[in-house]
Amino acid sequence: MKHPVVVIYSGGMDSFTLLHMARSQGRTVHALSFNYGQRHVRELDYASWVCTNLQLDHRVVDITSIQELLQGSSLTGESPVPEGHYAASNMKSTVVPNRNMILLSLAIGHAVTTGASEVWYGAHGGDHAIYPDCRPQFVERMDEVAQIANYEPVRIVAPFLHADKGQILRQGLALGLDYGQTWTCYNGREKACGRCGSCVERLEAFAANGLADPLPYETDT
Repeated sequence: MKHPVVVIYSGGMDSFTLLHMARSQGRTVHALSFNYGQRHVRELDYASWVCTNLQLDHRVVDITSIQELLQGSSLTGESPVPEGHYAASNMKSTVVPNRNMILLSLAIGHAVTTGASEVWYGAHGGDHAIYPDCRPQFVERMDEVAQIANYEPVRIVAPFLHADKGQILRQGLALGLDYGQTWTCYNGREKACGRCGSCVERLEAFAANGLADPLPYETDT
């Protein structure tokens, strides 16, 4: 029997693909989402809706109190969300200090509690330039630590570590996934803005696959 896995599930397109990839492999999935004080909870609402419809074990964990310690990110503060491509240096303002180490640590503990042998998260190649905690060196070290931090070894798995968003989307499309069930925009308005780094990268992924994004965008009007 295949061991269960914990999937860190934000509600965005990468973790959505990851969640379904684990299910397609016959894994029992424990989905774990975090409210860490991000600007909005649209992604979390999408995550809850998807997991409810799939009848998956899903926890949304409130860790907003970490805002007392972590400051300076446009994703959690009052400063404007930068627009443009992730390659631009201004996107560094979206870095939340130590975010993935914190989320992975909690997910590892949840894996030990639930008997899961692995924690999956959606770090991908397009994030390497901006986010240190999505780079191969970080994933490798966290994997090493996760295997000795408890009596029960847990592996850290990042299947998209060397893939870009277009390649991730292609894998999801092969699984027949509906990306209208995801939210990516850094802004939590009625429509996706189409201008923030997250929207730009998502739109480029759909364009690379010759498709239109099913989400409505402010830039369409």
